[in-house]
Amino acid sequence: MRKFLATFLAFATAATLFASDNDKKVYRLKLATSYENTMPVLGDVVADFKKYADELSGGRLQIRIDTPTKHKAPFEVFDFVKAGQYDLAYTALYYFKGKDPKTMLWTAVPFGMNTPEQHAWFYYGGGKELSDKMFAQYNMKSIPMGSTGIQMGGWFRKEVNSLADLQGLKVRIPGFGGEVMSKLGASINTIPTGELYMALEMGTIDAVEWVSPVYDMSLGFGKVAKYYYTGWQEPTADTHLLVNNKSYEKLPKDLQLILEAAARMAGEDMLNKGFYENSRIWSQMKTQNPNIEVKSFPKDVVDGLRKATNEILDAEAAKDPMFKEILESQRAFQKIGREWYKISDFAYIQNTAE
Repeated sequence: MRKFLATFLAFATAATLFASDNDKKVYRLKLATSYENTMPVLGDVVADFKKYADELSGGRLQIRIDTPTKHKAPFEVFDFVKAGQYDLAYTALYYFKGKDPKTMLWTAVPFGMNTPEQHAWFYYGGGKELSDKMFAQYNMKSIPMGSTGIQMGGWFRKEVNSLADLQGLKVRIPGFGGEVMSKLGASINTIPTGELYMALEMGTIDAVEWVSPVYDMSLGFGKVAKYYYTGWQEPTADTHLLVNNKSYEKLPKDLQLILEAAARMAGEDMLNKGFYENSRIWSQMKTQNPNIEVKSFPKDVVDGLRKATNEILDAEAAKDPMFKEILESQRAFQKIGREWYKISDFAYIQNTAE
């Protein structure tokens, strides 16, 4: 990707140098983000995006960032962009599943594609065209701008040894993963971030699914829930830049390209930084938190979660032709992408392990 961006930068810089005086006017865009700038990794993405847009455009593209402290509505940024109240938003699209279930397909699907698979599908397997088609009805474009990578399955106060253990289990897990666990008998809670530790400590909830070590460890979940389960619900978790169509169309062509390039560069930084920080914190966790036990759900639980996932997806696809079109496209690419992954990355890790 860096080679692509370097080539693009050369063309964009040339376009800027030879632009007419009219094309050198400054364009100011407002961005609403769903994340505070104090949040690990995620909080840095929009600042990186702003920096790249400024530098690549020679100062012609200026972006103002409003965090939830300013706009007060982290889960309304979709509507902000749709209405033109903001030109841009940075968010995770599955937050808006209640507005349109198709939004969750662009962030993460339980048992679905991992990050390399999903990005390959988006850019080369028809995903971008489907995204443009879907989001046009909301007067916006959606541009991938980062990923957390695969997420952990959550912190549990007690072990999950069978499907029966999910019955009545009080779990804080958002989005589609929560819907799946609810179908299998879990009681799903939506508790604000700042109250999660206390709720887990007091037993108001039995488990909490958050993200991964870089996001989780600072919240202290391992002090009160020693079982840390591997993931199933978010094999990737893409975040996106939403762009109001009218705002986009007002930009000269070179600034449109710069906007998209800045998003890809900031997104790559997020993915790489997240991997680095997860690796660093994971290595420390083994010595600093020896009480934490890393577990994977037993086969009958995984099978049950997969079955429930497919039932929900298929039911939604039967109601919405576009949902079906996107889902079938993803499944078709995952089928071939996963076979390559098995004999490439996965085989390398298995066969060269010390």
